[in-house]
Amino acid sequence: MKVCLKCAHAFSSDGWGCPVCHYEPARLNGFDAHAEEFANGGGGFNPEYFEELASLEAANFWFRARNELILWALKTYKPDAHSLLEVGCGTGFVLSGIAQKHPQMALSGSEIFLTGLSHAAARVPTAQFMQMDARHVPFFCEFDVIGAFDVLEHIEEDESVLTQLHKALKPTGVLLLTVPQHPWLWSANDDYACHVRRYTARELHKKVTDAGFRIERSTSFVSLLLPAMMLSRRASGVKSIERDVTAELRLSRTLNNVFLSMMRIEQRLIRSGVNFTLGGSRLVVARKNA
Repeated sequence: MKVCLKCAHAFSSDGWGCPVCHYEPARLNGFDAHAEEFANGGGGFNPEYFEELASLEAANFWFRARNELILWALKTYKPDAHSLLEVGCGTGFVLSGIAQKHPQMALSGSEIFLTGLSHAAARVPTAQFMQMDARHVPFFCEFDVIGAFDVLEHIEEDESVLTQLHKALKPTGVLLLTVPQHPWLWSANDDYACHVRRYTARELHKKVTDAGFRIERSTSFVSLLLPAMMLSRRASGVKSIERDVTAELRLSRTLNNVFLSMMRIEQRLIRSGVNFTLGGSRLVVARKNA
């Protein structure tokens, strides 16, 4: 069901006009805008990064390996899913992978910045897109799966976001999360990426369960590459010359392929049941308590 963000009335309708207070979100660049005050900027991320990200993601080892891990988790933990919302969909790279593997699934994507949505809509024309603030989700018991992939770390009010995602999931629906991990890995890269935090597993687990979820799987990833990541972060931390968040994504083809192969070895271990304690990122699969 949809939820009016003005009067909180829940309703079923093809459109967004509230039958009680008659509020209707604005339309910006062809998208329903539920938080238009943030549509062109306002913190959490630099919208100027989207264009470069869109050109780099498809080839970069990290984005490719993360997509493969997400697709495995979706198939494993919610094989009967018919609907999915990705919150903070960015340029649509994750949704494009899901659309290829699950062409019959009803896909939706939200992004707070319009610049990201334009890339996402071009990448996944079959999905429904909206401009939205993840702290105020206009749905109730609507989706089988909600994904937030490297989103929570950009938002101060992450606990409020998790509560909103819980509300928007159907009973026994599944939440898929990826976040950057280990505060001791903090470097200039996190500053330039507009991160608010890097998580500990304990912190993330508590926030997820406090929001009403039951954790079904939690593991680090980017674990075999952690030594290389630590060296890279140490180097960037002592540099005084400012650089953009996408700089570490531009690797030689050889190095990129080596890193992708190592992350695929890691994936095979995760699929076999191994849960890594250490790693640059963490995957959490959680189910809404009915």
